[in-house]
Amino acid sequence: MAFSSCLKLYPFSISHSLTLTHQPFSLKPTPPSSTVSFASPHSAALSSPAVNLLDSLRSQPDDSSALRLFNSASKHPNFSPDPALYDEILLRLGRSGSFDSMKKILSDMKKNSSCEMGTSQFLILLESYAQFDSHDEILVTVHWMIDEFGLKPDTHFYNRILNLLVDGNNLRLVESAHDQMSVWGIKPDVSTFNVLIKALCKAHQLRPAVLMMEDMHSYGLVPDEKTFTTIMQGYIEEGDLDGALRIREQMVEFGCSWSNVSVNVIVHGFCKEGRVEEALNFIQEMSNEGGFFPDQYTFNTLVNGLCKAGHVKHAIEIMDVMLQEGYDPDVYTYNSVISGLCKLGEVKEAVEVLDQMISRDCSPNTVTYNTLISTLCKENQVEEATELARVLTSKGILPDVCTFNSLIQGLCLTRNHRVAMELFEEMRSKGCEPDEFTYNMLIDSLCSKGKLDEALNMLKQMESSGCPRSVITYNTLIDGFCKANKIREAEEIFDEMEVHGVSRNSVTYNTLIDGLCKSRRVEDAAQLMDQMIMEGHKADKFTYNSLLTHFCRGGDIKKAADIVQAMTSNGCEPDIVTYGTLISGLCKAGRVEVASKLLRSIQMKGIALTPHAYNPVIQALFRKRKTTEAVNLFREMLEKSEAGPDAVSYRIVFRGLCNGGGPIREAVDFLVELLEKGFVPEFSSLYMLAEGLLALSMEETLVKLMNMVMQKAKFSEEEVSMVKGLVKIRKFQDALATLGGVLDSRQPRRTFRSR
Repeated sequence: MAFSSCLKLYPFSISHSLTLTHQPFSLKPTPPSSTVSFASPHSAALSSPAVNLLDSLRSQPDDSSALRLFNSASKHPNFSPDPALYDEILLRLGRSGSFDSMKKILSDMKKNSSCEMGTSQFLILLESYAQFDSHDEILVTVHWMIDEFGLKPDTHFYNRILNLLVDGNNLRLVESAHDQMSVWGIKPDVSTFNVLIKALCKAHQLRPAVLMMEDMHSYGLVPDEKTFTTIMQGYIEEGDLDGALRIREQMVEFGCSWSNVSVNVIVHGFCKEGRVEEALNFIQEMSNEGGFFPDQYTFNTLVNGLCKAGHVKHAIEIMDVMLQEGYDPDVYTYNSVISGLCKLGEVKEAVEVLDQMISRDCSPNTVTYNTLISTLCKENQVEEATELARVLTSKGILPDVCTFNSLIQGLCLTRNHRVAMELFEEMRSKGCEPDEFTYNMLIDSLCSKGKLDEALNMLKQMESSGCPRSVITYNTLIDGFCKANKIREAEEIFDEMEVHGVSRNSVTYNTLIDGLCKSRRVEDAAQLMDQMIMEGHKADKFTYNSLLTHFCRGGDIKKAADIVQAMTSNGCEPDIVTYGTLISGLCKAGRVEVASKLLRSIQMKGIALTPHAYNPVIQALFRKRKTTEAVNLFREMLEKSEAGPDAVSYRIVFRGLCNGGGPIREAVDFLVELLEKGFVPEFSSLYMLAEGLLALSMEETLVKLMNMVMQKAKFSEEEVSMVKGLVKIRKFQDALATLGGVLDSRQPRRTFRSR
């Protein structure tokens, strides 16, 4: 089947999948080559003056100097033109993308009749175009070569072109180049088909790729190992290992010879899906057949697969086998183990592996350090992460944007914004350009601290630096302004998104709708919801819950019920937050019986109840002096709810028992239960209980409770001594006041009433 017909039948969807080459593909990062891979066939036959000139060209500090030297030498009467000299200057110019100079060199070469010229010099130009993503110039240059220089390309030449275009993900030009081959009567070979099959696999067109392989027979060609391996790799990249195994069966049936390349592809497929045991069995099977011996790539793939599956100890055992077989673990092996340990939270062990890596003369790279730095920051060990970054710099490994982002994120999470900004400035001063993630973190940090003007300045700085601003950037700002109750400014940012061509998403609309509702601009919120739907976004539970919360807080239960009804009618199923909000609204309106019935109705629907639904009813029952019912409902939550009571639940019950005038022993027992669950009581409730105990001359009980509270709240020795000293001289009111002062300083001044 022709490649063009495959394109017509299966339109391409270009991706950035891995490229399979003759060697086993590597998961290790490979630095981009600084030189074009084409080597001159003429360099061995240079005359002595030409050798001197060639050495001089290579020693020039930059491409401009090399060109000046070449031009000067070419004007000399004793200049002996040689293809190797032209190749060298073309290579030098190609590195800097000096395409006009390269074309002039080629034209000069044509004028010199004593210099042999071939397609190899043009391949240097074509590969340079590819390095600078100027793929459109490749086919234009081929026409120029044919029309102006009379050079005829062969199959090998076009295979190189096709490969450049496939690697550049320019599949439209692949079709054009393939058509050109037919026009010029250039017959494809196995390599041609392999490149075209690779193109189809990169475009996720696996069925056409298989058909193209089957079509090779009509050209008198036989698929080789690379043909089958490319398609196997394509299936694996699509997550279809079974498809890859079917292709391997065809390969075996076809009698195609195999090597470590194809075996390692299947091993990688098993490990990618977490099927490491099957990978080991497959390796054993291939070893038993003879001809296969695990190599560095095989071991690295197994180590990586085991680490990703969380079996780091087994991975280390594989490393021991690796050493026994004569393979030294490389940076990729160690990085896999370090990453696996970090994912398990075993940072100390990961650092030990790093030390072992260095002791074995295996140099860590940026990936190694970034993995550790990122994990340390997530564990709030920012100082340790910073120290590791200093070590990285001292070893000559410059921190990259990932390194800085991990540190800045860690500093922002620990609310150390000042140092985060200092690191941001250092990052820029060292020539490391911040990316969208950097700016978004800092904008979020500034918004959380209420520094909204500085957040807007950061947005402007982001724009001036040319860094793209995404919907996340704007959503963060809108959320910050809404939380600061600056809704007008939030609306301006919302409008600015359209001006800058940034598409809004559901989060954008929901954030502003929630802000409008909290500012009691519910009509504007409803209009914005209509706009949201008109722009193709479906109103979800967050949208409806914002409107519902507004009406429940205002005591408008009828409109709240209408919102729930509209929500259900539009196919959006209410969740526990929806029902909890409605229950809270009913309780606030004094309709506790209806709220209790709704609670039972939710249970019948199989929805898991949370404190958000229970707490309002329990609180309302206490207010109606229905202490027994309230406590029973709390006990039900304790027994039946998966989430169980939260701190608010315990405080509601404790306050209710202290206020309710019931048996004081019940309040005492509940306080003990509250403390055993790890919660600290509100001082106002504790004080009411203390007054009751003092009134009943139960000072001994009060002292025991105070000691338990101080222990749970982790009072310092000095604080405990102060309280105990006052108790000893029976100044209980002063002791309670001191205890309350410490509690207030330890806890945010927020109670269940403000929720």
